[in-house]
Amino acid sequence: MKRYFVNHGEMKVFITEWGNKEKPIIFCLHGLSGTALTFIEIAEKLKDEYRFISIDAPGHGQTTSFKSPDEYEMPNFISWLNELFKIINIDQFYFLSHSWGSFVSLFYLVNYPEKIKGTILIDGGYQTKRLKGQTMDDDAASYEKAFNEYVFVNWDEFINTEKKAYKRWSPLLEIAAKDRAVEKDGMIYLNIKGTTANSIVKAMHKHETEDIYQYLPLSIILLRATLPNSWNGYREKVVRTFIEKTNGLVKEIPNATHMLHWDSPEIVVEEIKTNWLN
Repeated sequence: MKRYFVNHGEMKVFITEWGNKEKPIIFCLHGLSGTALTFIEIAEKLKDEYRFISIDAPGHGQTTSFKSPDEYEMPNFISWLNELFKIINIDQFYFLSHSWGSFVSLFYLVNYPEKIKGTILIDGGYQTKRLKGQTMDDDAASYEKAFNEYVFVNWDEFINTEKKAYKRWSPLLEIAAKDRAVEKDGMIYLNIKGTTANSIVKAMHKHETEDIYQYLPLSIILLRATLPNSWNGYREKVVRTFIEKTNGLVKEIPNATHMLHWDSPEIVVEEIKTNWLN
């Protein structure tokens, strides 16, 4: 595993790589509050077959935040991302994404389809805000509040809370969990500001993936969570829209939460091997 910064205008972008430069590239984009290490178990299992490039998105981990909330909106974000690809010299690649990262990946795919060799969405990109029935301001404010209040007195308390949130745990997941937090003045905080979360959620409301479904290619694979059961009514409704308009392949993963790649990493690995190994 190699970790380094690159300059992108006035911003510094923190990148993590696995594998070697002779292998096909899988670019990874995490969800809200994640970091590049969200994909650590997947990359460690497949680093001999692929070159993984995973970033801390703007405002996450060690990457600089955008200066303006509007910069998190999809048109700007995908232009920023495409410029990053030029900086790090990657052209064609497979796109592996989780949650909010999958929303970004779909907008990127619409604008630069020639660059994407395959797309796997990990429980993201299909949860249209429009069908959820919550106002933009209320939704954004709830995320901001939750992120600001996710505070712990020490690392042990943080890790114990993280362990309880997921169906399984491992030394690699502990590394990934710690990567999404930071210690300040003796307290442990998420390594993303609540205001950043607010801006991102508003951007998802302003630019709905449902509006671009009909322009997407047919080769998209969506791995969908099934837990908690109480969310399945909403999930099934938005998935029907996703399938009707994209004709994408949706696979429901049993006993998997939204952090599907942490609950069932072997399933994601198998999907990559089945669909992307040359």
